[in-house]
Amino acid sequence: QVQLVESGGGLVQPGESLRLSCAASGFTLDDYYIGWFRQAPGKEREGVSCISSSTGNTDYADSVKGRFTISRDHVDNGPNTVYLQMNTLKPEDTAVYYCVGTYIATMPRGCPTGYDFWGQGTQVTVSS
Repeated sequence: QVQLVESGGGLVQPGESLRLSCAASGFTLDDYYIGWFRQAPGKEREGVSCISSSTGNTDYADSVKGRFTISRDHVDNGPNTVYLQMNTLKPEDTAVYYCVGTYIATMPRGCPTGYDFWGQGTQVTVSS
């Protein structure tokens, strides 16, 4: 079955950087998306970014554009790792970040609206 395991969260100061990793395994079809969601206390869950497995197409929420970059290490018939490089972090980026995945054909733009697979989450705290 699909497994998504996040790592890399922690406590940083405003303006600093952090890189999250998601070890993804168990996908049996070629077309799927892996993305990142986040949820802050008392706030709704927010889609942050996504990447297509087949084309590498990416998209970002307006709140992180220009600061966050999603990328992947793709291994044929093997586990993949998706990264979320987060630069110029702000206190409002504080949240639990979840790696997510779903089977869907590559879209010309945008991210899937729903995901079938979720990781356990990793805490990111931005505070001075």
